[in-house]
Amino acid sequence: MPDTAVTRIFVTGVNGHIGNHIVRDLLEHGYAVRGSVRDLNDPEKTLHVRQHAKDLGCEDRLELVQGDVLDADGWAHHLTECAGLFHTATVYSTQGKAELILDTANKGTTHLLHAAKESGISRVVYTSSTAAIGTSPRGALKSEQHWNKDTSLPYRTAKTQSERLAWRLAEELELDLRVINPTAVLGGGFVRPTPSVNFFDDAIKGSYPIAPKFPMAVVHVRDVARAHRRAFEVDEAEGRFILAPHTNLTLSAICRRIRDLNPSTKSPRRALPNILVPVAIFQDWVGGLFGKNRYLTRAVARNLMKGDTNYSSEKAERVLGMQWEDFDTCIQDTVDAFL
Repeated sequence: MPDTAVTRIFVTGVNGHIGNHIVRDLLEHGYAVRGSVRDLNDPEKTLHVRQHAKDLGCEDRLELVQGDVLDADGWAHHLTECAGLFHTATVYSTQGKAELILDTANKGTTHLLHAAKESGISRVVYTSSTAAIGTSPRGALKSEQHWNKDTSLPYRTAKTQSERLAWRLAEELELDLRVINPTAVLGGGFVRPTPSVNFFDDAIKGSYPIAPKFPMAVVHVRDVARAHRRAFEVDEAEGRFILAPHTNLTLSAICRRIRDLNPSTKSPRRALPNILVPVAIFQDWVGGLFGKNRYLTRAVARNLMKGDTNYSSEKAERVLGMQWEDFDTCIQDTVDAFL
């Protein structure tokens, strides 16, 4: 295990939901962190990250640098004197421009892994997703051996393509790559809500009376951060690690639990029958015409309904020693972020 008193880790995308929690976890465990953001002059990307170091009294162990993963230049210099690279930076969106989502994932992976090799870093912890594992076949317990074959959503395609690219580059460049594949990441501590949590606000406000029975699995962001650190620390760790402690859920079940834990909210208790999903898609489309966030395009609904979230986290528990935040903590910490 590395000597954390002198070990500096480089983390890309430290302003993100996962990235800033990784920073805090590493600082709490004695590491020094050098992290990248796209704009050092944007307080929205830096203040909450620097606050972790202030809270822990270790501002001398946090350094932020500016860099865009779409640019190839400068990364090897940034990674100098770092013992490891945690690559989290990506575009997490189900509705953004496909070209940007794909380019950020694939070009970013290429640039950072080549920079790791050039700067002498051998151990890389890479943030992927169960989007790269897939939701098929329905009914089967899905492990690290499964790969997504669905290309209907740019984000799912990007995570699959970029993780496969990371494995090819790791072999070519002789890098020690470890990959983290979390499910939907819940918990607070985000500046902008991600697609994993942005439905909470509307649920709390009662923006929709019933919720679809779309399959979901969730993990707390603190567990995702811990898993990254443990993947770096455990020498015998190798390959992919699914983080899915709470599986075979539905969106409607999550909304119902929001209401159970917070009776004063208007989160729906009832589930939408699958036969009425097209009606919900139409209502979502109409809402989009009036400026509301869209969650339920045809592609998203089709993608969600044809598989399940029956994942195994056995490897992460056995190799990384993961012990999970309970389901209610996942829910409540996310709710609290919106109240």
